[in-house]
Amino acid sequence: MTDDLEKWKSRIQALRAKTVANGCTEDEALSAAAKVAELLDRHDLSLSDLDIADERCERGVVETNRKQRQPISVCVAAIGAFCDCKVWQEKDETGRVRYVFFGLKPGVEMARYVYDLVALALRSGWEAHKRSQRFIRYGDDEKGSFLFGMAVSIADKLVAMKEQREEAIRRTTGRDLVVVRHAVVDAEFAKLGLDLRRGRASGKKVAIGSFEAGQTAGRAFTVRRPIQDA
Repeated sequence: MTDDLEKWKSRIQALRAKTVANGCTEDEALSAAAKVAELLDRHDLSLSDLDIADERCERGVVETNRKQRQPISVCVAAIGAFCDCKVWQEKDETGRVRYVFFGLKPGVEMARYVYDLVALALRSGWEAHKRSQRFIRYGDDEKGSFLFGMAVSIADKLVAMKEQREEAIRRTTGRDLVVVRHAVVDAEFAKLGLDLRRGRASGKKVAIGSFEAGQTAGRAFTVRRPIQDA
C-alpha cells in the first residue's frame, strides 16, 4: 500500500509541474484535476476501511508570501473539503500568510495541486477580463473585486463537484469514503490540540461591476473529463 501511495504522490507532483509551472492551458489543468480526484477515489475504493484507517496524516503548507489575505482565500475552505482535509490559515515568523492542509497524504497532495489550479484560473481569468475592457479603473480596485467574485463562484463549484463525487460513489459502490477518511483525519487532528475559529470578514469594499464579472468568469471554471489519462 505504501508503494502505491508513493507512486500516486509522484504522479500528482509530476502533474503539478506540467499543468502549472510549464504553462499548460486551463482546460488541460482542470482535466488533470478531475483525473487526480478520480484516481484517488479509485485507489481508496480498492482498500478496505481498515487499510485506510492505517494510513497516516500529514501537513501540507502553501506559502502565499503576502501579509494580507488574497482573493484565493475564499476558495481555501472549499479546496480542503474537496480533498477531505482540514485547513487553516496561519502566519510565519515574518507575518506572511500561509495555508495549512491537514489530512491523509494523497488528500494533502491533491489539495496543494487544486490550490495551484485555482490560482492559475484566477490569473488567467483576470488577464482575459483585462484584455476585454477598454480601460480599467484601478482606483476602484477592479482587479481585487473581479478576483473575489471569481473566487466565490469557483468555491461554490468545488463544493458542488465534491457533493456529486460523493453521491456517485455511494450510488455505485454502497460505500461512503468521506466518512472513512474523515474519521481518520478527525482523530489525528484532535491530537494536535488546535482550535480552529472562523476568522472575521475583512469588511473590504468591492466594485460591484467587477465583482459580478468575476462571478461570471468563475461560473465558467469547469472540469472536463480527459479523453485519456493525464
